[in-house]
Amino acid sequence: MKKSRLLAGFVLLAGIMLSVTGCREKTYKLALVTDVGTINDKSFNQGAWEGLEKYAKDKKMTYQYYQPKQQTTNDYVESAKVAIENGAEVVVTPGYLFENAIWQLQTEHPDVKFILLDGSPHNVIDWDTMATLDGEDPNYDIKDNVYSIFYAEEEAGFYAGYASVKEGMRDLGFMGGMAVPAVVRFGMGYIEGAKYAANELELDDGAVTMKYTYLNSFIPDAAHQTKAAAWYGTGTEVIFAAAGGAGGSVMKAAEEKQNKWVIGVDVDQRAESRTVLTSAIKSLGSSVYQTLDKIYKDGVKGGTSETLDSTVGGVGLPAKSDADFDRFQNFNKAQYDAVYELVKNGTITVYDDVEDPDYVALGGAKVVVTVEK
Repeated sequence: MKKSRLLAGFVLLAGIMLSVTGCREKTYKLALVTDVGTINDKSFNQGAWEGLEKYAKDKKMTYQYYQPKQQTTNDYVESAKVAIENGAEVVVTPGYLFENAIWQLQTEHPDVKFILLDGSPHNVIDWDTMATLDGEDPNYDIKDNVYSIFYAEEEAGFYAGYASVKEGMRDLGFMGGMAVPAVVRFGMGYIEGAKYAANELELDDGAVTMKYTYLNSFIPDAAHQTKAAAWYGTGTEVIFAAAGGAGGSVMKAAEEKQNKWVIGVDVDQRAESRTVLTSAIKSLGSSVYQTLDKIYKDGVKGGTSETLDSTVGGVGLPAKSDADFDRFQNFNKAQYDAVYELVKNGTITVYDDVEDPDYVALGGAKVVVTVEK
């Protein structure tokens, strides 16, 4: 009888210990809160996630991502707070939509580091009225626990436009996700690159045409595919889809046609479709990795914004080898390297002012731009 009671006691004690151990949640030191889309969006979120994941695996650190329920500042803040409660020391936030959230979080959590891609913290919620998150005057402070990183998208877009025209294409298209600064810069650069190549080739005025629109969405949609198919059907040869996950809809439209092409965005998207000619890329993964290294290895403080451009390999087309250009018939790596060097050394300056851009004027006489609403 005593033996059975003793055994029962051991079982009870073991159960309690198991229960306590099981309730102990795992902590994740590195975290990413997704913007619109998921970590498998083949674009901005995924590029950032891959950089974080690689660093975590290399340094044997725990990591996790968090997807907000809705696209609001409150949801972004709450997702970041969940990450912090789960032990996050660094939170990566990909996209300008996090600017208000990081402005709030940087003060509330001074011991946590925040990497903000494509944005800088501020409290302005309406640029027309200059209304603010807290009802106070506009504030643009970047605390030293925030690492704000921008990219020269206009240069990446320039290379895409230049390559398209040098390849021999004359009917171009641009489909942006939304008219936000980063996407606008991609589009402006695309026009400028096409114009530069047209001038270099001494093409007649109006020899290059470009349809230009914003889809008002970064997610796949049948309507986007229908619109892209209509463009292809009326002669458009290539569409630069600077639209995140919505670019997949453009790829589907191209796949249903003959000899129609897509230019991908943010990361190398050639593996996503045989129709992806090249991609206008940002060094998302490497910039996240390098910033994490600055934090953990070098102890570098934040507090400023930096823009990664061609001078530091921050933007461009995939160009590790000639194989990255094997879908081109006329344009090649040597030509790309040559024009890249001209941008890098300042011989070519790409326009980057996103305030009230005039796309038609930007194309000049060489590239006739038609803006569609």
